[in-house]
Amino acid sequence: MSKVYEELKLDNQLCFPLYAASRRLIAHYRPLLDEIGLTYTQYVAMMVFWERESISVKELGQRLFLDSGTLTPVLKSLESKGFITRHRSAEDERVLIASITEEGSALAEKAREVPAGIACCVKLEADEAAELYRLLYKLLDGFEDCR
Repeated sequence: MSKVYEELKLDNQLCFPLYAASRRLIAHYRPLLDEIGLTYTQYVAMMVFWERESISVKELGQRLFLDSGTLTPVLKSLESKGFITRHRSAEDERVLIASITEEGSALAEKAREVPAGIACCVKLEADEAAELYRLLYKLLDGFEDCR
């Protein structure tokens, strides 16, 4: 039997329960999002558009923690579905702006059911969910210092 290092045990890894919980949670989103014709990544992008009608693609990528290689196909798909448009900024043509369409805005009404559908799957009290949210963003923010 090979030597097992404590730091290499699966039960000692913070990343594993985060990864497994994320996969399970997103799997619960799938049937709800299938009903409105979105993938999870498209859904979180649309959530930003529902908050803000227009945003630079660079800023959207930062908001969603996505690189352009991941974000570009998502935006192309949302554009082909008629939910957003993309255009160059009038002030600086190097800046690509994405904007929600009327059809994309109307989709919000159908998407309103999604959070409630997920909430019943998450067995956390409100204060536990708030603390987890706070800790996850603290974790995300910490990666900025770790380059």
